Amino acid sequence: MFSKIKGSHILALAFVAAIGLWMSGGQVVVGGQTPEPGEGTPPIAEQTEENQAAPFKVSFVAIEEIDRERNVSVRGRTKADAIIPIRAETGGILAKRLVSRGDFVNVNDVVCEIEPGARESALAGAKASLERAEAEYEANRQLAEKGFASQIKLREMRANMDAAKAALREAEVELSRIVVKANASGFVQDPIASVGDVLQPGSTCVTLNDSDPMFFSGQIAEREVGAVKPGMKASVSLVTGERITGTVSYVASSADTQTRTFLTEIRLDDTGATIRDGLTATAMISLPPTRSFKISPSWVSLADSGQVGVKIVDEGNKVGFKPIEILSQTNNGFWVSGLESGDRIITLGQEYVISGEIVEPVPDPIVNAELTQ
Repeated sequence: MFSKIKGSHILALAFVAAIGLWMSGGQVVVGGQTPEPGEGTPPIAEQTEENQAAPFKVSFVAIEEIDRERNVSVRGRTKADAIIPIRAETGGILAKRLVSRGDFVNVNDVVCEIEPGARESALAGAKASLERAEAEYEANRQLAEKGFASQIKLREMRANMDAAKAALREAEVELSRIVVKANASGFVQDPIASVGDVLQPGSTCVTLNDSDPMFFSGQIAEREVGAVKPGMKASVSLVTGERITGTVSYVASSADTQTRTFLTEIRLDDTGATIRDGLTATAMISLPPTRSFKISPSWVSLADSGQVGVKIVDEGNKVGFKPIEILSQTNNGFWVSGLESGDRIITLGQEYVISGEIVEPVPDPIVNAELTQ
């Protein structure tokens, strides 16, 4: 049996035995130098025990409460103060229309003229009737002074004269109504009447778009309407690229039954005649600032119950969990409530520690620098 063992096998066994004796010596030669007694590398078990005993390092930042600017975004359109039809007060054929679409009209400008028809004749007849009544009254007055006419007859003549004056006044007013004047300022738009149209009393001659002031009109969601009040400032961006400031002038007290939103109007500042009615626009209503905290989304953790919060380090370097409420989200972080100024939030390493664990907190210089920007 032993004769079958070759020389190579004996050499391999001798080599393994030599390595075993060297390792059992417990010394390591580093860089050609033999370490002094007591300077050898500790066993792996001892190293692991030491690492477990040392507190886990985490980065933190002390958070402070700051003012959070809030805005409510509303989509809508521009809206003229009023669309005013200028109506004829008398009937007749339209003889002249002195304005066209797009013209600007001031208050009391003449916009239409109606053919007088028989009104001039009626006025002349009323004047003649008044002259006759005045003559009859004067003659009877003189006779009454001489005793040839009764006071009853004189009072009758007086009544006739007063009636003639009233008829003359009515004929004058009716004739003046053939000239149609604007009772407001604005731009002429449809509907408008054409020359030759027969107008009835109350028919529209021209329509005015009163754009001074101009308004923005939109709908606010029911969850945001409680924060919006008349008098708040707003910025309105038009689809044309213009941006105009304004002031909230109206917030509806009841919601639209279909959309459950509330109509809101913003009076625009210094628009003059530059803003058209019906333009698509977006308004940003500025709300009073509130005190809250700004954090990074990467700091947010979930409790075992699923509650959203952050992990903090107290003065004793013990890890804790604080639930938070996310108020809003921006491009560079969350605005939250539920924290206190001075809370030390763990920014790095929160995934590897649990509540109640003692850690070694280290200030996070990168996050602190970002917060001061």
